[in-house]
Amino acid sequence: MKIMVTGAAGFIGANYVHYVLKTHPEDSIIAVDALTYAGNLENLKECMQNPHFRFEKADICDEARMDELVKEADAIVHFAAETHVDRSIKDNRPFVQTNVMGTQVLLDAAVRHKKRFHHISTDEVFGTLSKEDAPFSKSSPYDPKNPYSATKAASDHLVRSYVNTHDLFATITNCSNNYGPYHFPEKVIPLFIRNLLQGKSVPVYGDGGQIRDWIYVEDHCRGVDMALRNGEKGETYLLGGKNAEVTNLELTKKLLVLTGRDESAITYVTDRPGHDRRYAIDYSFATEKLGWEPLVSLEEGLAKTMQWFEEHKEWVEHCTSGAYQAYYEEHYKNKINL
Repeated sequence: MKIMVTGAAGFIGANYVHYVLKTHPEDSIIAVDALTYAGNLENLKECMQNPHFRFEKADICDEARMDELVKEADAIVHFAAETHVDRSIKDNRPFVQTNVMGTQVLLDAAVRHKKRFHHISTDEVFGTLSKEDAPFSKSSPYDPKNPYSATKAASDHLVRSYVNTHDLFATITNCSNNYGPYHFPEKVIPLFIRNLLQGKSVPVYGDGGQIRDWIYVEDHCRGVDMALRNGEKGETYLLGGKNAEVTNLELTKKLLVLTGRDESAITYVTDRPGHDRRYAIDYSFATEKLGWEPLVSLEEGLAKTMQWFEEHKEWVEHCTSGAYQAYYEEHYKNKINL
């Protein structure tokens, strides 16, 4: 199978590329990324010499370019998205452009060329839960609470409409919060790891009581791959963590233990607007239909993530400085399509 992966230089997209090349060595990958602030070619460095891998720098809103690339592929796995809630509150235009219009461009190309389409979404489209509420399931109503989740909800609805209107073979996965290798350092777990390892404090929103369900990124990638290969047309699968529903404060304390810091490293900051109180995933449908379940516990995953960041300090510094973009344009301009 030739798989076109959008957002392939981002955190989860890159992990998916690594997963496919490792577990399906007969497959080939067309990795597509616009290389915005969160797209890092160093995430794909180990793939560059693989004859089954090719990188294309391209914007998913570029209709002509997407048409060319989709035509080549057997399937599209669509990770590309603007994802940061705080950024969406400050300026939601890039989120509407990429998450809604970009998805529409890809869907149109998939219909024209009759290609398999898998869409990556988030649990945030379902809004927020109280402590007493049952976890989100595939039947949960949509109730997005911020511009980021609203644009992801819109893209989910577009995908379903194309299944119904254009008979597109498409599936969706909604996942909980991911963490693991190559996680961009503006996100909470890598940000906190970096700050704690450097002797700095970490900012905890409000009282730290917001509850999140954390999934180790390789567990997520395995679920996406199973949905792509074995999912039913028009179906949605929710993917969550292994006993990994914790408050932000509990998560912070686990990271303090791993880094040998104490609670004096915590700085409490004003909670952000649009901050959902609780997310949780019921993944039983994915288990029933795909045979998927998470394998990595939060404690094991955090330890593995901490080790990865300690062993990849140069990656972190390049990622935060932006130097990696200039470096890879210089060193790979004759090997990849930049």
